[in-house]
Amino acid sequence: MEVLVHNEEKIPGEIVEKAIAMMEREEGRKVVELTIRRTENPDEYGITPIFEKMPFQRIRRITGYLVGDLNRFNNAKLQEVVDRVKHSA
Repeated sequence: MEVLVHNEEKIPGEIVEKAIAMMEREEGRKVVELTIRRTENPDEYGITPIFEKMPFQRIRRITGYLVGDLNRFNNAKLQEVVDRVKHSA
């Protein structure tokens, strides 16, 4: 996937590539869009990345356990979940 780069100040591509690699390494996911600009300090750049979306996993506290899904619950625990009183906001 190609990264969409907004580089109005024509910062060298080598610097842009290093910035993308650094952010992907630190964040652990791919950059899909990037805005880069110069700052007052000649050794620094202002970088605004947009990363690929990650799937959202709901975490719930059920009967004292933090769980993402109910795959490992036995029938008794599943019935507790069904019987719970659901509160609305």
